[in-house]
Amino acid sequence: MSQLLSKVLSKQNIVTQLESESKSQAIIRAGNLLASSGFVEEAYIEKMLEREEITTTFIGSGLAIPHGTKEGKVYVKKTGIVFLQYPEGLDFGNGNIAYLVIGIAALGDEHMDILMNVAEAVSDAEDLEKLKSTSDVEEIYALLSQSN
Repeated sequence: MSQLLSKVLSKQNIVTQLESESKSQAIIRAGNLLASSGFVEEAYIEKMLEREEITTTFIGSGLAIPHGTKEGKVYVKKTGIVFLQYPEGLDFGNGNIAYLVIGIAALGDEHMDILMNVAEAVSDAEDLEKLKSTSDVEEIYALLSQSN
């Protein structure tokens, strides 16, 4: 994990083995976890849903990275990410199935750095498969920690 990711992801914000749910429910779940962890005010969740209406946050390889709109930045208290795993996947629209939903809240321009670091962390196909299937939070954290 890059130094940035290691600062913004904690093991308590890694949730595995979630039952499939709607895209909106998954985004709300990620937003609620960001809010309960002190990263955002609850109003940010609505901005995450708005962002998804503008353009999908599904980026491929079974990964979605929901985040708020530019206007939603006023609700960000500090930069943080949450990791949600759906082993059976969930429909992110247009035939896209997400197995990993990584919610992001970022101050300033840090979201671009986080997006790049997350993309790098899931670039290895073998590691990506482990992230999609393991229920071991320690293993997920370690896999993400390996990235530079």
